[in-house]
Amino acid sequence: MAKAVFTTKVNPTYDDLPEVRYHFPSTYLNQVRPAVGDWIVYYEPRRTSGDTSSRGGRQAYYAVARVASIERDVNSLDHHYARITDYVELDRPVPFRVGQHYFESVLMRADGQTSKGAFGRAVRTIPDPEFELILAAGFSSLPASNEAHERTGSSQLGMAEDQAPFDAGLTERPLIQKALTRPFRDEAFRRHVRIAYDNRCAISGLKLINGGGRPEVQAAHIQPVASAGPDSVRNGLALSGTLHWMFDRGLISIGDDFSILRAKGVPDDVARLIRPEAHLLLPVDVAARPHLSFLRFHRQQVFKGG
Repeated sequence: MAKAVFTTKVNPTYDDLPEVRYHFPSTYLNQVRPAVGDWIVYYEPRRTSGDTSSRGGRQAYYAVARVASIERDVNSLDHHYARITDYVELDRPVPFRVGQHYFESVLMRADGQTSKGAFGRAVRTIPDPEFELILAAGFSSLPASNEAHERTGSSQLGMAEDQAPFDAGLTERPLIQKALTRPFRDEAFRRHVRIAYDNRCAISGLKLINGGGRPEVQAAHIQPVASAGPDSVRNGLALSGTLHWMFDRGLISIGDDFSILRAKGVPDDVARLIRPEAHLLLPVDVAARPHLSFLRFHRQQVFKGG
């Protein structure tokens, strides 16, 4: 097995839904195969679409996930799908370069400049220490390992000097092991969703902060985790406790136009919990808004009817 970097645009050229699948031509099959069962990191390039003049991409690593399997695209025999699981977004995007340090050493030429040829490969293998350093830079609660520090030095990356040491006795790198745990993933998902919605309930519009300064809003999965729903902000809604309960039980759902739907038999009094516009309060960041595929899953599999 081997870790890899998968490149995908804001508006993908291929049939990508990064939380679920990665679509790629057969020319990358030899690079993707070793990643099956292992971790990958997603990279967003400068180009936002297939238009060569498009710009605005973050040029940063933004999420990690695991490759579950590879399937041939039955509609295009020279393409394949990598099926994705364990998707989770980084707390902050990690640029491909900080100062003179490249997180992927393969991207740096001998003269210290960026290798355009290496950057042109949409799938690239990445050594474990470099992968770990991206995780440490992207997650606020993950320390970098000693091996990663020895390669670059933490101060060069703007990271604290007193990071926890790497325990060589673990069979799995501690950063990856921690990122896999459900408590870590739940907390990351909760944090990302709350930030995206500015701690406001997406259905009521209310922003409630308790006496200790903690937001009362909860992070709800649109497509449930039990139904393979990913820990992606695009699969999340910030909801108050009551509305979270109703949403999970299919008494409320969301249309493709982000209208708020109520199931038959739901009391009219519930309307008082819903924004007067009867439309979802959306994140300012368009990339954080609910993805239609997850909304449709909820309406088809969870919602108890219109």
